Amino acid sequence: MKKVLEWTAGIAAAVFLMTVLLISCFEAAMYADFDFYRKEYEKYGVLSELEMSMEDTMYVTREMMAYLRGERENLSVMTTVGDKEQDFFNEQDRFHMGEVREMFLGGLALRRYAEVLAVVCLLILMISKADLLRILSRSYQIVLGVLAAALLILGIAVARDFNAVFTLFHEIFFDNDLWLFDPATDYMIRMLPEGLFFDFVLRIGGLFVAGLVALLIVSIVFGRKSNNISQTNE
Repeated sequence: MKKVLEWTAGIAAAVFLMTVLLISCFEAAMYADFDFYRKEYEKYGVLSELEMSMEDTMYVTREMMAYLRGERENLSVMTTVGDKEQDFFNEQDRFHMGEVREMFLGGLALRRYAEVLAVVCLLILMISKADLLRILSRSYQIVLGVLAAALLILGIAVARDFNAVFTLFHEIFFDNDLWLFDPATDYMIRMLPEGLFFDFVLRIGGLFVAGLVALLIVSIVFGRKSNNISQTNE
């Protein structure tokens, strides 16, 4: 029974750690470097589609991202589109981005819960006087193996048909079709073309995989250290 508890705590700790890493990578990809948005706008010719200057487009972007993070209450941003001063966002934009904001803030809350639960798992292992290095390193590697298989399947799906995966994501997480925009009337979809989202997936995925590999190296080092300690004790 003690071993079951220890390995359950170890596996759970690994899952919570990966959850924290994923959400942190998502946040870093979105907020750490706003020059990424500038480069994407240039890459996809967004300025000509919007008839806006880069300065105004970046201003709208920063305000939108501040809204998603809960740093402003409403999504109403006055700017110059063409020769006209107007609110960049319409009611459909505000409704959909309100739902996106709830998801994003929910993710940040989930990260906090995962951090707390990871610490609880560590305390359980410490109180039970478990072999921390061996259980944590092995648990991480087991969970990573399962996750790697899932990421491989997802990666193949994204590479083959990103649009289908993108559509499925929205159908799962939104119970309406207000995420479907018309470029003729909705400026936001002109600013955020599908290619930008694809590049974001690659950016988040790259950060996440790099973090997983770094943790794998740490787990291997800790695992070997645990083996050396066990052999010394014998």
